[in-house]
Amino acid sequence: MSTTLSRVRAAYARIDAVDRPEIWIDLRPQPEVEAEARTIDERVAAGEQLPLAGRLFAAKGNIDVAGLPTTAGCPTYAYHPQADAPVVARLRAAGAIALGTTNLDQFATGLVGTRSPHGAVRNAYDPSRISGGSSSGSAVAVALGIVDLALGTDTAGSGRVPAAFNGIVGIKPTRGLVPTTGVVPACASIDCVTVFARTLPEAEQALSFMASPPDRPLDALPQRTPGPWRIAVPACDQLGELDEGWAEAYEAAVEQLVTAGASVRELDLTPFTEAATMLYQGAFVAERYTAVGSFIDKAMAEGDESLDPTVAGIITRSRDIPAHQLFADNDRLAILRTRALAELADADALLLPTAPGHPTLAEVAADPLGTNARMGRFTNSTNLFDLAAIAVPATQVNGLPFGVMLIGPAFTDERLATIARLLQPEARVAVVGAHLSGQPLNPQLLALGARLDRTTTTAPVYHLHALRTTPPKPGLVHVGEGGASLEAEVWHLPAEGLGRLLAALPRPMTLGSMELADGTTVPGFLCEPSALTDAEDITSYGGWRAYLRHGHR
Repeated sequence: MSTTLSRVRAAYARIDAVDRPEIWIDLRPQPEVEAEARTIDERVAAGEQLPLAGRLFAAKGNIDVAGLPTTAGCPTYAYHPQADAPVVARLRAAGAIALGTTNLDQFATGLVGTRSPHGAVRNAYDPSRISGGSSSGSAVAVALGIVDLALGTDTAGSGRVPAAFNGIVGIKPTRGLVPTTGVVPACASIDCVTVFARTLPEAEQALSFMASPPDRPLDALPQRTPGPWRIAVPACDQLGELDEGWAEAYEAAVEQLVTAGASVRELDLTPFTEAATMLYQGAFVAERYTAVGSFIDKAMAEGDESLDPTVAGIITRSRDIPAHQLFADNDRLAILRTRALAELADADALLLPTAPGHPTLAEVAADPLGTNARMGRFTNSTNLFDLAAIAVPATQVNGLPFGVMLIGPAFTDERLATIARLLQPEARVAVVGAHLSGQPLNPQLLALGARLDRTTTTAPVYHLHALRTTPPKPGLVHVGEGGASLEAEVWHLPAEGLGRLLAALPRPMTLGSMELADGTTVPGFLCEPSALTDAEDITSYGGWRAYLRHGHR
């Protein structure tokens, strides 16, 4: 079976297995997606370069996907786009396949993931807790292994809080770097399209296809002086109340950066937290009324029961904010932004917990506005200040994910990703067959965020056999004296990715220690000897690719 087609079938089987219907607003019919998968595989087989072939993605329900209604979480708001949003079109052009649109806090108004007529999206680890919003369905679809990537949006932190609560990566790029055309706006002047993935390299790769050339000059970007990475952190008492164990987990993340060679210094978090309160409590929330206010007014007058009452209340109340308050708030925001950038000064990034705690569904139901406001303590100011951010998993506390966030000036996106890698432990794996670069199973490595370290050879202690499998692959066995050196590649990948690779490894393949020509050993793909009974010994070719070049398929 083709690589992409098998991935599609596995995804739909996974959807049935996890039984989380609240993740989705609209799913594409499986036969339609399978047909697209066959086409992708045919194009790859014909030599077309599709870097995201085999990847599946989902789009938040306020992002246009041609053939599906765009609802923004409100069925009566639905319209039928004639074309994909540019971000969707760009992922598809690179070979990725869209499965459907995901649930969200209605009109992208919230950080909790419960404000939807389609139901509250439950957390991937603990169904009694929130998933985080507003990009709730997208984050959980990634965390549960249904899709490889998912698109979200971020105005107040919606591309980061759900990442933290579900143990995945969320990249919120610099404003304007990724087009928001074809996206139902929340606050159009500060909205960002974001990407979720289980690993940082995979999220980075997707973002590279989503992004446009900068729409403004980069000469304002501060030039970095030589030296170790400089990380700004607030004093612990400025973080406010955190959930049990979270302060210690945050301090451990700081220490991990120090151990990796970073220099840490203190900053005053006050301008960031003061600006955070302005996003909903100031005049800026009126931009949400500009986006969908007239629709909500009409829908309320008609008794539309699909409106979420909390969302409708937030947006309709903003209608009466006086214009003079917006000017006053803009002036105050400019002062706070100047202070915040001065605090950052020559720091490469600000490290913060992504959120101060992880509430239960019951806690949100008891205090929907207060709980939501707490969730945005560290995220609300980022877009108001025109900063870039990346949220990454750090550890687990009491069995639940704990995540941290790196924030930096506009257009320091690549710099933040480089620093974030210091928080992601890595492993190595050696491959000799269908996982080699350009081979049919290589997308499995790429999907786990792997990157090629080097091409080398094994120690002269192995034999290679052509197995009778689909797709064709070789089996490597250790024979000791009388063996040969065979072509191999060594890949770096996140440590947790190696575990997922092992869990999905079909027999007769095994993961064991592979000896390389330089005398080192790394985990690598080997084969159970029992599978070699009818397998041709192809050791003399020197490697799998050489065997294929001689016409064997």
